[in-house]
Amino acid sequence: MAIFKFFLYLKKNKKIMEFNEYTIAKAKYISGLKVKKMPLISWNFYAEHFESLKKTITDYCQLNLMAEGNHWNQQWDLKQELQNQTVIVVTCPKLKIIFASQNIHTMNGYKPNEVIGNSPKMFQGPQTDLTISKQISQSVKNKQPFDQVVLNYKKDGSLYKCRIKGFPIFNKKGELMNFIAFENAA
Repeated sequence: MAIFKFFLYLKKNKKIMEFNEYTIAKAKYISGLKVKKMPLISWNFYAEHFESLKKTITDYCQLNLMAEGNHWNQQWDLKQELQNQTVIVVTCPKLKIIFASQNIHTMNGYKPNEVIGNSPKMFQGPQTDLTISKQISQSVKNKQPFDQVVLNYKKDGSLYKCRIKGFPIFNKKGELMNFIAFENAA
């Protein structure tokens, strides 16, 4: 209501030459609304959170479908891992990536569709420690879990340290179905 009164004051005092009726009517209408107004900047925060939430839900649904379809005998809280911004990568037994969570892009610049079908070795390069790579390979070969910090390469060629917790995934019959890795910047 204050806006409307201000405009009337200005019009009566001839401070504004021509103030059209539409603007006055609009001001009157808006001032009469009983809604809380939010600054535009808050919508940016909402939009960022909403996009992140959409990606998390999509990834979670895909992982659940994969787990159910392959009869995983799983022990992880995938929803919590995704909410913690953990990158989740799943490979087939032959170590080809079949799933990468969408937040992989934040970690290393690759989009999920760019890594699917490749080996996780695509993130390694000249400065990656061969001893750690061999330890991981041995754990995978023996179908055992591992927890290592690896020096990897981003899409742009820059380096980043990545803590990888990897696990073999067996079905209820005990057959190896997949490998899953939970990755965080170290």
